[in-house]
Amino acid sequence: MLLEVRDLQVEFHTRDGVVKAVNGVSYSVDAGETLAVLGESGSGKSVTAQAIMGILDMPPGRITGGEVLFKEQDLLKLKEDRRRKIRGADMAMIFQDALSSLNPVLSVGAQLGEMFIVHRGMSRKDARAKSVELMDRVRIPAAKDRVNDYPHQFSGGMRQRIMIAMAMALEPSLIIADEPTTALDVTVQAQVMELLGELRRELDMGLILITHDLGVVADVADRIAVMYAGRIVESAPVHDIYKAPAHPYTRGLLDSIPRLDQKGRDLYAIKGLPPNLQRIPAGCAFNPRCPRARDICRTDVPPLFEVDENRHSACFFWRETLDDVDD
Repeated sequence: MLLEVRDLQVEFHTRDGVVKAVNGVSYSVDAGETLAVLGESGSGKSVTAQAIMGILDMPPGRITGGEVLFKEQDLLKLKEDRRRKIRGADMAMIFQDALSSLNPVLSVGAQLGEMFIVHRGMSRKDARAKSVELMDRVRIPAAKDRVNDYPHQFSGGMRQRIMIAMAMALEPSLIIADEPTTALDVTVQAQVMELLGELRRELDMGLILITHDLGVVADVADRIAVMYAGRIVESAPVHDIYKAPAHPYTRGLLDSIPRLDQKGRDLYAIKGLPPNLQRIPAGCAFNPRCPRARDICRTDVPPLFEVDENRHSACFFWRETLDDVDD
């Protein structure tokens, strides 16, 4: 097992109270595997990733429980200098807004080369040559001529490719991609996802893909973990999720995807809003928005029921949800 997250819990202490952002998240990723983590904004996807990477702002954030096992060592127990050596070299992160993530006053070549100078002790000349090589690898045209250009001189898609190049510069075992296609048009989205898939296969690395868009991950993910209000509510192989969701929230997300065979119809939307994480509803957090909610859903927190060997659902009525898939 490359990465295993066990019962991770994260809180934020604010003036208005305690925000329970992550409430017992568990998932795992193997080498060469892509795990897609899905959910609406505020579900805890990015906070979980930041806790794994060790870049969570503390304070106000605080990890109150759980383990993050990377190559069988608990990252949460390591000292900061040891975690800093792991970041970049063994695990890396692609952020969702490439323009704000890149330094506007440094050339992209300098930013890419810094990885090799800091972690590999290369000279600036050799680091620049590696930067050109990386830019070629992620298919940036005329890389040798553009290595001294600044982030604002690249398009959104090219900037995202630079972020990908930076993440895989030292060929890490794990990459976390946080909404890597945000604000890109659908053609560029497809190109970026194809590139990530190719690099994953080439380097045999694990990939965690964080997104709110089920349509983006259909062709690249091996497994999907669906998050709601800081918890995993369903996890399954990707084809099982699309064929027959076992949680009402997952089904709502799937029904919200525009379809060509429903031209002219109103788009489906899950009623209501995600809960305030300072005041998560009693019982199942999804119950105020769930068309299947009953009395037990309003009082008891559902565990992750085993649907089959590789599939789990945090719904008391998962069997009914599966049975209704063809309705």
